Order: sequence, then C-alpha cells, then structure tokens
Amino acid sequence: MRVVYTIEKISRIVGGKLLQNGLAGEGHVIEHLLTDSRKLVHPASTLFFALPGPRRNGEAYVEELYERGVRYFVVPEPFEGRLSNAAFVLVKDPLAALQQLAAFHRQQFHLPVIAIAGSNGKTIVKEWLYQLLEKDYRIVRSPKSYNSQVGVPLSVWLMNDTHNLAIFEAGISRKDEMQNLQRIIRPTIGVFTHLGDAHGENFSTPAEKAAEKFKLFTGVDWVLANRDDTIVRDTLTKAALPAFCYGAAGDNAVRVLSVRKKADHTVVSLQCMDTTAPVTEEAFELALPFTDDASVENGITCACVLLRLGYAPPVLAERMEQLRPVSMRLEMKKGINNCTLINDSYVADPDSFRIALDFLQQVQQYQRRTVILSDMVQTGKDPDKLYAEIAGLLKQKGVQRIIGVGAQISRHRNLLERVCEEALFFTSTEALLQQFHQLRFQNELILIKGARAFAFERISTLLERKTHQTVLEINLSAIAHNIRQLQGLLRPGTKMMAMVKAFSYGGGSFEIANVLQYSKVDYLAVAYADEGVELRKGGIRLPIMVMNPEESGFATMTEHSLEPEVYSFNLLYRLRAFLQQEGLQHYPVHIKVDTGMHRLGFEPDEIADLAHLLSADNTFSVQSVFSHLAGSEDTGLDYFTQQQATAFVKACDVLQQHLAYPFLKHIANSAAIMRHPDLHYDMVRPGIAMYGLPDLNNLGLKEAATLKTTIAQIKKIPAGDSVGYNRRGQVQKESVIATIRIGYADGYRRAFGNGAGHVWIKGYTAPVVGNVAMDMAMVDITGIPDVKENDEVIVFGEDLSVAQLATWANTIPYEIMTGVSQRVQRVYYEE
Repeated sequence: MRVVYTIEKISRIVGGKLLQNGLAGEGHVIEHLLTDSRKLVHPASTLFFALPGPRRNGEAYVEELYERGVRYFVVPEPFEGRLSNAAFVLVKDPLAALQQLAAFHRQQFHLPVIAIAGSNGKTIVKEWLYQLLEKDYRIVRSPKSYNSQVGVPLSVWLMNDTHNLAIFEAGISRKDEMQNLQRIIRPTIGVFTHLGDAHGENFSTPAEKAAEKFKLFTGVDWVLANRDDTIVRDTLTKAALPAFCYGAAGDNAVRVLSVRKKADHTVVSLQCMDTTAPVTEEAFELALPFTDDASVENGITCACVLLRLGYAPPVLAERMEQLRPVSMRLEMKKGINNCTLINDSYVADPDSFRIALDFLQQVQQYQRRTVILSDMVQTGKDPDKLYAEIAGLLKQKGVQRIIGVGAQISRHRNLLERVCEEALFFTSTEALLQQFHQLRFQNELILIKGARAFAFERISTLLERKTHQTVLEINLSAIAHNIRQLQGLLRPGTKMMAMVKAFSYGGGSFEIANVLQYSKVDYLAVAYADEGVELRKGGIRLPIMVMNPEESGFATMTEHSLEPEVYSFNLLYRLRAFLQQEGLQHYPVHIKVDTGMHRLGFEPDEIADLAHLLSADNTFSVQSVFSHLAGSEDTGLDYFTQQQATAFVKACDVLQQHLAYPFLKHIANSAAIMRHPDLHYDMVRPGIAMYGLPDLNNLGLKEAATLKTTIAQIKKIPAGDSVGYNRRGQVQKESVIATIRIGYADGYRRAFGNGAGHVWIKGYTAPVVGNVAMDMAMVDITGIPDVKENDEVIVFGEDLSVAQLATWANTIPYEIMTGVSQRVQRVYYEE
C-alpha cells in the first residue's frame, strides 16, 4: 500500500503548529523532502525543511523557493508566515522534525534493513552489496554518501512499497548522534566495516568511538564485523549483540584461511564455521578483482554478508568476480570539439541520476546540454512511471538532447521526445558506437550516465579530449567543504568575497566560480576585466570586483556589469569621465585604502578629499571599502596587523560621515579569517584557503588540488653513471630510475631537481634525480615495490602537500599553484 502524506498529516506526525495562509493541504500529496534550495526539482510536491546553517538559516530561502513554486515549509518557531497561498509547519527544531518524519515513514514498512557503520568503507560496502544482491532484490539504498543526521532521513524517505530490501549507511562525528540514526533506520541487520582514525577528534579513545558506532545495531537480528580487531571484538562483547563475525581466528563464524595477492586480483580462502549460515563447512576460494588492502577487507565483508544470507559459495564466487570499482566522484573534464564531459558511467538509478543532474545544473557555460543515458534496470519501479520521472527531470534541468541506450528506454522514447528538442535511441552501446561519428558533439555539456552492464566507459573514451598524462585534479567537493568551514567562523550576516584571480590560483575559472556561486558566496574578485568577462560568459551571476581595472577596459566592465576597484585619484577621474560620457550614474565601485601594504590604495591623508569627491555627485555608488593585510598569517606581525586595522577603521569612519548610504567594510584575507576574527567586519576575502591552505587553526580544511602524472619508463642505472642534463644526477650505487611525464613547461620547477624535490609513488616518496627537463623529470624508485611503467605519480596532493613543495623550492604555495601550466589538463570532480 502506498503511504500518502499531506501537510496536515505531516504536521501531526512532527507535532507542529500548522499555518495554512489560505492554502488547503488536503488532497495535495507531498512526495519530496528538500533541505537544500539548490536541489529543487518538483516544487508542487516538495516540502522544504528550513534547517539551521553556519551563516544563513533555512528561513532565508523560503521566499526564493516560494517564487520557484514551493508551497509547503517546515520552519522554526516563532515564524510569521506572510506568504499567501502557502502552508507552514512551525516546530522547535526543523532537523528533529525531519528525523521524526523519516522515523515514522520507516515504521510503515516491514522488510530487511541492512545498516552499515564504520570509519571507512561504508559507501563502498553499500554499493558492492547492491551490485551483489540487485539480481534478487528490489533495493532502496542511501544515495552516494548520505549518512549524516540530514542524509539518513532523506535516504529513508526514499523507501516505498516496491522495495523488499533496504541498505543504509550511517556516519557520526561525535557522541550521542548515533541514537538518532538508529531510531530512523531501525535496522534488522548490522554491518561494521572498519575502525580507523576518521572523525576521531571528538572521541576520547578508539574504544569510545567504536561503542558509539555500535549503537546503530541495537535490536538487529545479527551484526557482521571483523573480530581480528580487538577493539571491535571487545565492543561486540560489551554490547551483547548477536554476531556473525569473520577473522583469522578459529572461533569466528567465517575463518579467513589465507589472502594471496596476484598481479591484478586477490584470492581469498574462506571457511564457514557457523551453522546459522546454510552453507557447508568446506573451505572455498573467492577471486576478488582488487589488490589493495582496503578493497580486500571490504570484499570479505560483503562476501560474509551473502554467506549469512544463504548464498552458496559457487554463486558467491561468480558474483564476487564481477564486482567493479565504485566511482566515488563525478568527474568533469574537457571533451572533444569544445565540449565538457561529466562522467558517471558506472551506475544508473533515479537517485544517482538526480545527483548527476544537480552537478550538470551547476555548469552554466553551455546553452546546449546532452545526456547519454542507459536503461535503469532492476529499480523496482513501474517502467512507465520511471521514465515519466526521468522525462520530468530532463525537462526541469533544461536538457536539449537525450541519447538513450537500451531496450527499455527505447520503448519509452515517446515520453522523452516530448521534453527534449532532440531524442536519439540505440538498442545497445555497440549500436551507438557504430554511429558515434554521426552524432556531432560540439560546444555542449555532456553527461554520461550508464549502468555497469552497458560499459559506457567506451563512450567516454571517445568523447574525452586527448592530452598528455599530467593532470591537475580539482576536488570541487573539497572547495565547497572549505567554504563551509570558513563560513562557520563568521558572524551571521557577514558576507564572503571569494578571490578567483589568476585562473582561481591555477585551478580554473568558471569551473571554480560555479561551485562558489552554488555555495552561496556573495562576491567574486578577479585581477583583470577579461577574467570577469569569461565568468560572465560562463553564466556567473554574482557581483564581480575587478582589482586591476584599466582604462582600455572601462567599456567592457560596464557592458558585463563588473565593479572596479578604485585605488587612486588618477583612476577615479578617468573612470568618472568615462561614466559621465556614457550617461551612467550610481555605478558600483570598491574603494581601496592603503593601510601599510604600500602596493595600491588611497593614503590615509587622502581620505578626506576622497570623501568630499565621492559625495559631490551621483556618478559612483560605493559598494565596499577595503584594505589588504601585509602579514596576517605571521604572529610576529600581529602588532602591525592591528595598526593596519586601526588605520582602516578611521578611513571608513571618515568616508561614512560623507556618504548618505552604508557600504561594506572588509580587510580579512584567508589567514585573517582564521586568526583575526575581530577583523571580519562586513565581509571577508578567502583565497588559497578555498584550496585547503593554510589550515592555521585546524578547521579540517581539505587540500582540493592534486597534480599527478605517470611513469614513462623505468631503467636500472649502474653505480657511477649519471642521469639527466649536465650529468648532475650522479648515482652512487645501482639504482632504479623512473622517468615521469612532467617538467618545467608543466610548472614543475627546476628547483626541485637534484634531490631537492620528491614525488609520491605507491605510498613512498621518491627523490628527483638530476636536473628537471622541459617535459620530463627522473626520480629514484630504488626499493619501492611493484612499480610499473604508466603507474600513477602524485606530484602534490593530500599525501604530499603543496606547502611541502613550496618549502623545497624556497617559495610559497601560491607560486606553486599558479605556476601549473595551462597545458596541464584540469579535471574537476565532485565526491
């Protein structure tokens, strides 16, 4: 039976007070829950929960969503619902109401529910269990990594009467969170993946963290875990949970007899010793198509779940061999013929399709959008309703062309042809590949979304622009995370101007700006007008300040609504003359004050004259007044930072006395945001901190950029021979030397040569040998096991910080980042 929710019913479930403001809710079915205004798809049937945020609470988006067609809202009391023809449920805590509604929804279904907890591997195990079980069950599962206090209720809400198995993951970062998730999920089966160091900062000991995580499994029929971990074993004993465990010891339900790693797979020998699992006690082997330790452990976990569910070893062996890597990210990269490609070619289901379309919608640079989509198999949904839903999503996201692959999507072509300007259908991937060159991909954004069986990686290979194997990967999720962490330091109402000058510190232009716009940043700043023009052409709508305006670019700035920084009377006079000639009044400008940096800006003794001039006519509208700190990251210069702040406030006071309207004040750069909260004023200006550098007070910033290349050749060099130009690389003993595909033309500086720099290969650092050449560098990999030609090499990233490279080169991270050549392909991805 379908569970139907109206706003009146939901209000009763969450114990809220209903204000209907002229909207009759009975008969209006609510099907979708929304916590992020950017992800609205079905406004007429959506209920928005106004959750608290680090800077802005959800109430700030109510009017925007109302304008976009949403009529149902859960808001914190007190709240004055002034919008007509809208319904508001007033509650003390919207997050608690969301969780309470999801818990009620869960209670309407009686089916097996697998809940997964652990420090690492939750999403991988969830997706692999889905791959292993999808032939036999109609499964609902957490989208991507929806395992938080918000993500879990949104996942559980997806349950409906077509499902006969649920798989949800749950993650916590502090005490007393898991009980909420347990009440929502109410699992019947528990799976614990691995106890690691992640999210350990809020727990006194690993044992305390394990005990908190195991609270998820209260009331389960059985829980699976690795009892070789002593903390896990002790936690299981103390919790007195019914266990089905594996490990090397003989008293486990499943004994791991051996793990033998081969070149491209791992052979695991298991023996099931527990009579509750309906399999024989004879030992058997499984071939896992992975060799890294984490994947092997996750694979054994999944195998043991299936054993306990009654799968015979031959069936299990066949399915384990078919496991495929789980793509934990959506990649965006340059394609052929000026296209941009978003690759998500491993899984196709409605929930992940929505997530991919959200990512598609962030990219505003193309008028034409194409989706290549395979059949969505074994979703448990009626095909007519499923493809009607797909059609609605395509229409809502403005997709012009759909290319469908598979028998099922082809049978529903009439639904998709109605919503797209162009619709093409192929019965198989092979049929599409045969006609690939007739499809004419050019100047468009392309999303590739396919189930594993369709092998869409063959399509993505044809669509990718071929470049050399050195790439700069930009983690857009990490940038969004860093922005949120920085926003969390600000007072409510303090704005943020993100610095995207110099190609966003080497990371990209509109690709980065898209994320910032999506993350509700208030302003962008570029160095020159042409950078701002590129952002405007790319669909960026945020206000943009130009820090180095030139007279030749005045017309360009006004044409594209760019706001110049004004730092001298000479520039002010020339800009005023141009604006008056064009008949423009109240043009937005930003006033730069020199408080001690002595680079650009009005001197303090010029401020009074500047104030009189600005107030004398209506040519300008001062949007902000700002200055630049010379040493905000240096504790030894804190006295000077305070001197600058004092001079800045005095200048602002003088200007405000003469201007009849308020303006924004800002002086805090990345370091000052973290070290000088008293200098946040009305707005702050993060720059390289968006990339996770520097993390001055342990905010948990993530390094967002990874420069990687590959090995071109490996050679053994006898003792006494030399490597590279000018014979600078002398080897003292027989050495193994790898030539890697990066040089100073890519931005890998000559300063890294002759042992000064290192790269990261398979968990080891390898020193640079000899001089760095234009396109190549040589590194010593002697003693590093199992290195092969074409293996990946990390130049900088999470394992080898760009800050470390800056230290080796006696420079700063800014120079390393901005020095990465434009010939290096940028690959953008979202986790």
